Amino acid sequence: MTSPARAVALIGALGLTALTLTACGAAPTDSTTTPDGKNLATAASAADAGGMDALVAAAKKEGTLNAIAIPRDWANYGAIIDGFTAKYGIKVNVENPDGSSQDEINAVKSRKGQDRAPDVLDLGASFAQAAAAQGLTAPYKVAAFDKIPETQRDAQGRWFNDYGGYVSIGCDAKRVKVCPETFADLLGPEYKGKVALNGNPTKSGSAFGGVYAAALANGGSFDDIQPGIDFFGKLKKNGNYNPVESTPATVEKGETPISIDWDYLNAGYAEQFKAKGIDWKVAVPSDGVYAQYYSQAINKDAPHPAAARLWQEYLYSAEGQNLWLKGYARPVLMPAMTADGTIDKEAAAALPAVDGTPKFPSEQQSAKAKEALAQGWAAAVSG
Repeated sequence: MTSPARAVALIGALGLTALTLTACGAAPTDSTTTPDGKNLATAASAADAGGMDALVAAAKKEGTLNAIAIPRDWANYGAIIDGFTAKYGIKVNVENPDGSSQDEINAVKSRKGQDRAPDVLDLGASFAQAAAAQGLTAPYKVAAFDKIPETQRDAQGRWFNDYGGYVSIGCDAKRVKVCPETFADLLGPEYKGKVALNGNPTKSGSAFGGVYAAALANGGSFDDIQPGIDFFGKLKKNGNYNPVESTPATVEKGETPISIDWDYLNAGYAEQFKAKGIDWKVAVPSDGVYAQYYSQAINKDAPHPAAARLWQEYLYSAEGQNLWLKGYARPVLMPAMTADGTIDKEAAAALPAVDGTPKFPSEQQSAKAKEALAQGWAAAVSG
């Protein structure tokens, strides 16, 4: 379950049929300006593009949106893609649907100036912050920008959080006699070879979250992820850690009967697995409560700049936000939509229960954690 490796519980190399870009990609529009001369490539808001009607017209003229690393069954992305296409008639090409956040950043860099470069990015928060720091993303403020909590967006609009959830433990109750509910439980000898992550935490946002949560469960903090690295080193040493990347396919085969991932992914899989006879239990570990959101960003050199901006407007509309919610993910505008009555109350009631108010690491703390992982992860779980 990688992907903006991925990554929460609400996962995977998901046995999906991927929509992929062709080798030549979709040709970008021959103009990045509106009829009244607005430059879409530098538009920092719909107003800068001449207003929503002008933005819609320009995006329809482009006709294509290049996306990357968004599986259709990841947080209800299939419905979101289909909804955007139905509303605007714009084709969404999805390349490498099971790719990681780092894969997305690599694609932006390696395809600069190419018509098959990604227009938009869905990144783990720490990766979005890194991309902005490298000057890869365009400043853009959606209409609902001011409703996004300040801690969940870049002041310039170079990235802004969209949907998220909590690190959780998914477990195949038919293969595991007693399912673990905390990080401490995972150390038990009965879980030998059973505990997996959704990817490599140096590349995957979901796996990164899993290690951060383990750190919080073992005396660490947002300033100190090392206890989480040490925890997985201990799991490796006692034989419980399984290096296989957890996906719905590996769960079905029995290869990864315990998966640490976002709650929205694990909750979605619980529903998906019922028809296949798998009893998938989901628990948010009380000893390591860690929440995080994925972030949206626009490639500064997007080949379809109008479609890229319209996509963001759609995602942050009530329609788009409620589609995240139907995928068991918590949309960033949920508090504002609850207040104004536009939230899907039935979908909100179906979310996994969690106590307390989530807190999030700062950009500096996330960067420090990524550096620690880059230096110590391989050594901790090797051998």
